[in-house]
Amino acid sequence: MFLRVLQIALPFIWFGMIGAISFMEAPLKFQAPGITLGLGLGIGRLVFFALNKVEIVFAILMCITLFAYRPKKMFPVAATAIIVILLILETLWLLPVLDARAEQVINGTGEPYSSTHLIYIAFDAIKFVLLFAVGVSLAKVHLRFD
Repeated sequence: MFLRVLQIALPFIWFGMIGAISFMEAPLKFQAPGITLGLGLGIGRLVFFALNKVEIVFAILMCITLFAYRPKKMFPVAATAIIVILLILETLWLLPVLDARAEQVINGTGEPYSSTHLIYIAFDAIKFVLLFAVGVSLAKVHLRFD
């Protein structure tokens, strides 16, 4: 029973975290009084690396719950696989590239804007939509309102 509840809750909690951090905190911090680009990037590095670690834990837990209680429809499994692939790409490729770029900007040796950042935003947007859809799909499977 616990794993089924977790299977429903995880995508929605993860969805909320991405929404709050990627789409709200990240752009808003640069509007705070006294925040320089370097300071904002330093905060962002800390926050996004912490988010990444939590996302890895959530991905592992989602895989465990899907293994334990495989839904009849393939959508939640396929969508979770896409989310995990995007997370792996973020972890192994995008975050290290963005971290190096942020370090250059903080040190004054790099341009402040990068197309790699847009890829990260796109990945998070895809995860955001898929996590909500997975959560709804799994809730329909496990919560029957007969």
